[in-house]
Amino acid sequence: MQTLSAVKEVNVNFSTGKMQLVADGLGADVVIKEVAKAGYSAMLLTRRTAKAIPKTDQAGTVLTTISGVLLALGFLGSLSPSVSPLVVTVLYALSIISGGYRPARSAFYAMKSGSLDMNVLMSVAAIGAALIGEWLEGATVVWLFSIGNLLQTKSIEKTRDSIRNLMDLAPPEAWVKVGESLTRKPVEDIAVGQVIVVKPGEKIPLDGVIVHGTSSVNQAPITGESIPVDKLVGDSVFAGSVNESGAVEIQVTKLVEDTAIARIIHLVEEAQEKKAPTQAFVDKFAAIYTPIVLVLALFVIVFPPLLGLGTWGEWFYRGLELLVVACPCALVISTPVAIVSAIGNAARNGVLIKGGTFLEKAGAITAIAFDKTGTLTEGKPQVAAVIEMEEAKTK
Repeated sequence: MQTLSAVKEVNVNFSTGKMQLVADGLGADVVIKEVAKAGYSAMLLTRRTAKAIPKTDQAGTVLTTISGVLLALGFLGSLSPSVSPLVVTVLYALSIISGGYRPARSAFYAMKSGSLDMNVLMSVAAIGAALIGEWLEGATVVWLFSIGNLLQTKSIEKTRDSIRNLMDLAPPEAWVKVGESLTRKPVEDIAVGQVIVVKPGEKIPLDGVIVHGTSSVNQAPITGESIPVDKLVGDSVFAGSVNESGAVEIQVTKLVEDTAIARIIHLVEEAQEKKAPTQAFVDKFAAIYTPIVLVLALFVIVFPPLLGLGTWGEWFYRGLELLVVACPCALVISTPVAIVSAIGNAARNGVLIKGGTFLEKAGAITAIAFDKTGTLTEGKPQVAAVIEMEEAKTK
């Protein structure tokens, strides 16, 4: 994007899948076309398009599954004397193609941009394995790498789900009072000072102050208070909270992008930009490790034959072997697997973790201090005892 003269600044958050740019007179269609040249797809982000983004990487899941099945069939075929070696080789080759298509595409764009990453090393290793006839090793490397990428995608998707859930707290539309009539409008079109009407049982769409009516409002999604709060004229209410009893008229005090829930979403997105220390280390390691391995492989292929220590074919084979062995599949897989397992397990138990950074910090916690009464309750009051009036008077 920075190759365009109109673009002043570009920030990409891969965790949330968002790109922010500062540009002069640049239309959204131009940006989308430029992003497509880099091998990605893009759309102008609005409240509606944010919810329309697919929640799972179906293509990646399908390709990884096909690669694994073909790899298993090839391995089983190699154990049977009745299966032709050519058929086994074809199965391994198809496994490499299906599992390695997306990493190879990423490697192409990485080299196009002048950088070397794990995708480049994996692609070179797979090609090298095929050239020396080690089809099983090549297919296994590709499949394991593909699993690592898929798990990383799913870990990112789990954090994106938290933002989607936060966005769903506040309704996308509201009833605006104009004179004595009510008009249904998107919250993006409502200005500060306008009056909206919220009926019993509905969620409050925007921050504001009650100007007419009284009600009991459940603010648990925003403030964490487990008990609904009584609201009178002049009291403030938050977008995303639930109006439980009476109808109220609310004068809007914040635009949709300035509400309390919008600030919470922004903080969550900022938190997700921070990679876990282990993930950051892997990325830095890959930036150094990949070129070193490629240079070492080139050194093994070229210098020994020049020094008369063997034939070119022999050392070419060994150089390719080095690439295959050096592909760090275990390192690529380990971090996403740990993060996916931990975040998923916490979510099943009702705990929302913003990302890997906070997950790793939680591992070092030895004590927790709670500063608010009711934080540890379930928000479901129960009758503890029933005392009759006569008995109460006697006491």
